[in-house]
Amino acid sequence: MRYLTPYIQKDLQKKMVFLGGPRQVGKTTLAQSILAAYPEQGVYFNWDYDEDRQALLQKKWLSSDRLLVFDELHKYTRWKPWLKGLYDILKERHSFFVTGSARLNIYKKGGDSLLGRYHYWRLHPFTLDEIPDGIAPEQARDRFMTLGGFPEPFLANDPTQARRWRRERFDRVLREDIRDLEKIHNIATLILFTDLLRQRVSSSIVLSSLAKDLHISPNSAKQWLSSLESMYLLFRVNPYTKNLPRAVQKPPKIYFFDNGDVMGDQGAVFENLVAATLLKRLHFWEDRDGFRYELCYLRDKEGREVDFVVVKEGQVEELIEVKFHDESISRSLRYYHERLQPKRSFQIVYHLPRPYENCGIQVMDILSYIQRFPM
Repeated sequence: MRYLTPYIQKDLQKKMVFLGGPRQVGKTTLAQSILAAYPEQGVYFNWDYDEDRQALLQKKWLSSDRLLVFDELHKYTRWKPWLKGLYDILKERHSFFVTGSARLNIYKKGGDSLLGRYHYWRLHPFTLDEIPDGIAPEQARDRFMTLGGFPEPFLANDPTQARRWRRERFDRVLREDIRDLEKIHNIATLILFTDLLRQRVSSSIVLSSLAKDLHISPNSAKQWLSSLESMYLLFRVNPYTKNLPRAVQKPPKIYFFDNGDVMGDQGAVFENLVAATLLKRLHFWEDRDGFRYELCYLRDKEGREVDFVVVKEGQVEELIEVKFHDESISRSLRYYHERLQPKRSFQIVYHLPRPYENCGIQVMDILSYIQRFPM
């Protein structure tokens, strides 16, 4: 059972449920496991299959089917008005569960015609907050560093197969999904653009510089980054600037949902693992509780930097500095812990035999952080 299962089951009793997340993260498996709780009273349609697509558009299901699952429905160009009409007529008879590998809550021209009719959840890969049964936390930590957290390569635990899986997934997302949904035709340069981002994880990204290197316009680079985000391939972390006049305001940092996508040293891979873990938590809390969370970083013009700032409803909750080996508290973390006075400040290290605390800053390894402050 994935971590979202009981919450989705509860929400299906009230509204439609939309489930977004990266390709091959386990959305279909989760949907089918929920459907199994409706024996002979539910039906599954996958837009990618011709027979399912035709049956879906012709509304070929039984009036007794309590749960209707529509997988990858966002690939239908008119899916929102079609689903709105369907739900408004049949909501007393059926529950609707819609999944997609693009952001289903992005509203283009005309706003959101489905507003008030659904709850939205985001499914993430496995992290140390969600370790499959039978795998020790120490083993899981090491697998995340080399294989990433997507179910198939993580469970197979085979580096060669993980590389093959990752190459095929990249080709599918970049050469098919983004091309079809975003009308991007220069796929070869898009792949180069993505590889440059993979090499720059944990560094701030100046899109105009990347655009110049690739001989594309800054607007194209901006559009491509948004497209990669919309397909849940990567996510950006923006600088935190509130009430900090000397803060750097523009360049974002880029991280990947699949830790195995990172092309960098162990420090960059570990920072990406922490970023993905934090974002998964914030998305879960936001989808479950309705609060607004942001994951930011902090850098000022004097060069003081803190890797992550967790912001809840505009207020700083946590400061987090990530070090692969160094257990000495960062001077920048000390400075901003005193300046911003967050509820908690951490320095997270990959492996640390003896966690400690100094002046309100807790230094601990990633496993201790997860155990003491669960999702």
